[in-house]
Amino acid sequence: MSSNDVLLKVEHLCQYFKMGPGQELKAVDDVNFEIRKGEVFGLVGESGCGKTTTGRSIIRLYDVTGGSVYFKGQRICAGIRAYKDAIRAARAEYKAEVSAVRALVKEDKNNGIEGVRPEYAERLKAADEKLGAIVSEQNALIASAKDDHKNCNKKYAQAQMQKVREKYEPLLSAETDGEKKSALEKQFRRDLRLAGKDRIMNKMQMIFQDPIASLNPRMTVREIIAEGLIIRGIRDKKYIDEQVYKMLDFVGLVPEHAGRYPHEFSGGQRQRIGIARAIILEPELIIADEPISALDVSIQAQVINLLNELRQKLGLTILFIAHDLSVVKYFSDKVGVMHFGKMVELAPSEELFAHPLHPYTKSLLSAIPLPDPEFEKGRKRIIYNPIAEHDYSVDKPVMREISPGHLIYCNNAEFERYKTELCGK
Repeated sequence: MSSNDVLLKVEHLCQYFKMGPGQELKAVDDVNFEIRKGEVFGLVGESGCGKTTTGRSIIRLYDVTGGSVYFKGQRICAGIRAYKDAIRAARAEYKAEVSAVRALVKEDKNNGIEGVRPEYAERLKAADEKLGAIVSEQNALIASAKDDHKNCNKKYAQAQMQKVREKYEPLLSAETDGEKKSALEKQFRRDLRLAGKDRIMNKMQMIFQDPIASLNPRMTVREIIAEGLIIRGIRDKKYIDEQVYKMLDFVGLVPEHAGRYPHEFSGGQRQRIGIARAIILEPELIIADEPISALDVSIQAQVINLLNELRQKLGLTILFIAHDLSVVKYFSDKVGVMHFGKMVELAPSEELFAHPLHPYTKSLLSAIPLPDPEFEKGRKRIIYNPIAEHDYSVDKPVMREISPGHLIYCNNAEFERYKTELCGK
């Protein structure tokens, strides 16, 4: 996989929660973005906009309502809401067509014409065939989505086992020394067993916002960090301890910390333990859900520098969810701005901060404080009022690319206005 390859692809992601009879909360609604290998993708927005829900949906802590998530080209999350909606719409259209034909037949009967005209029968037949084709197609898509969602880990494990076989079978065939062949067979069986227990979700890990709530208070640091290895099927205690100590060293802690419990550490140290737990399985993608918001400012800088260092050492790709736009600007390559479950603007970090276009993005950026008393005296906060800013009653908004890599959620009239504004800059 080259550095330009897409590692994570999110297509039309929807996450709805039931609020009662006939009511639902659209926490994430039709969100699309891509993260390339080695990138840091910043996801920003106010509290309740759907950032954390997006991250938790991607890592399958929630079953998605609709849309798909692809990781390393394999679909790991799939919702079936859109397919069911398509079937309902097709059935409603079919009923409307049948009602229209019946009305015509009734009108003919009132006019003294008996029977059903051939063209009416043809219309009914065409409507029936169209409905059957749509239902069949959508049911096939539903079956495929359910299969991918349920069996993505199984399919990944089978692919990994096949890679192990392809690696060892030529070596075993070529080996003539009995003792060496026996050792090779033992290694083959071990690697095959571990490959069978491997999961594609192991390649994606999450760092949670609250370090104390995400660590089991009844487990030692050694047990917390090693848990992933044990679940994966690794039994060698010496190897496990070596990996735990290695991870502790990576995150700036010492081996003596392994025997302690989470309550014996500060907030920053607990977050480092959470990071160590996340990286021990050698993931390719880290979802960092506001990893610094619960920490002191001085500790925030240490944790960000640690993530940056690990990104370089381990080649990590990071989905960085945060409130602090200053940190996002420093740390992220691309930034997506969310508001009320929608992605309203997406652009490279420098482009977004230099040329914000959506009124909500401008409002967020106007709230960034700077350590300059003179500037702060004159800083004006931009208030975003979606009702006053947008008229979507007729001209509906969609995500549009206004310049290479810069996408914005707008309708036709707004798109022309934003283009003029961007050219003026």
